[in-house]
Amino acid sequence: MRLTEHTDHALRVLASCAASPERLLTIAEIAVLHGISKSHLMKVVSQLNRMGLVDTIRGRHGGLRLARPPARIRLGDVVRVMEPDLQLVECFDGSGGHCVLTGQCGVQAALHRALSAFFDTLNELTVVDLQAKAVRPPAPSAG
Repeated sequence: MRLTEHTDHALRVLASCAASPERLLTIAEIAVLHGISKSHLMKVVSQLNRMGLVDTIRGRHGGLRLARPPARIRLGDVVRVMEPDLQLVECFDGSGGHCVLTGQCGVQAALHRALSAFFDTLNELTVVDLQAKAVRPPAPSAG
């Protein structure tokens, strides 16, 4: 399994917000800091907002910040929602797909357990763990 850039960018947004809890960050700041396009970052932030992970404030002095303490945002939960396709094999969707082993396969249950273990392991980490290594956006200049 390979995580998408969308998920990677979501984790970077969360880490950046956690690293600067004293102020609102702008999408433009985060985009420059991480070398991400603003338009793509807007989609990521919108989804994080719908998930209740970031608050967004519109207007001239607006920006975004974490909607809850970083210790309460588990990475596995973020990845599970951000990833569009968590099916390791086509039979995970219940249709069986084109697999001739459907109904007789001993691997499907093991793959389900492995995916579950993957998320359990990620859920041992929170945004606090990301925050420790996050690049802190520079404070905006007054003026």
